[in-house]
Amino acid sequence: MIGRLTGTLLEKNPPQVLLDVHGVGYEIDVPMSTFYNLPANGEKVTLLTHFAVREDGHFLYGFASESERFAFRQLVRISGVGARTALAVLSGLSVNDLAQAVARQEAGRLVKVPGIGKKTAERLLLELKGKLAEALPAAAVAAHDSQHDILNALQALGYNDREAAAALKQLPPDVGTAEGIRLALRQLSKL
Repeated sequence: MIGRLTGTLLEKNPPQVLLDVHGVGYEIDVPMSTFYNLPANGEKVTLLTHFAVREDGHFLYGFASESERFAFRQLVRISGVGARTALAVLSGLSVNDLAQAVARQEAGRLVKVPGIGKKTAERLLLELKGKLAEALPAAAVAAHDSQHDILNALQALGYNDREAAAALKQLPPDVGTAEGIRLALRQLSKL
C-alpha cells in the first residue's frame, strides 16, 4: 500500500495533481479542500494517500489531513458510493461540516453538494451515523449530546417530535442540558 507521498508538486489540474517523488511522477486525485491548500508548483508537499485497485486501473487519492482520508475511507465503504462521489462530498464540505451534518442528520447540507441527491444524502447519513464522531471537536460532541438530551426530555414530557425539534432549533447551539430544557419549555409555553 502507498500510505503517504512526499515530493515536489509538478502540476495542478483540478482535481488532479502530479507529484514527483525521486523521479517518479504520481498522478493523485485530491478533494478541492486539499487542492486549495497546496503550495505553488515546484514546492515540496506531503500528502496522505489512499491506493485503490480496480478492474480499470490503479488510482491514488491524496489528502492534506488524516481526518480527510478517514472520512474518504468511510464514504467509499458505503455501497454505491465511489471515489468520485466521496471526493465530491469532501470538496463540498469540510470533514467537520460533514461530521456535524451526520450527527444532526441534516440531509439538506449534503444535497447542496453537486452530484448528491436526496436519496444518496439520506443513505450517507444513515451509513455514516456514529462513524465520524472522532472528526468532531469535543465541544461540538458535547453540544450535540446536550441537544439530544434536551430533545429526549421534551419528548418524555409529552411533546411530539415536531414540537420538540422546533423548540430545539430556537436554542443557542452551545446551551447546556438543564438550561436548554428550561428555555425550550419557555418557548413551547408561548405556542
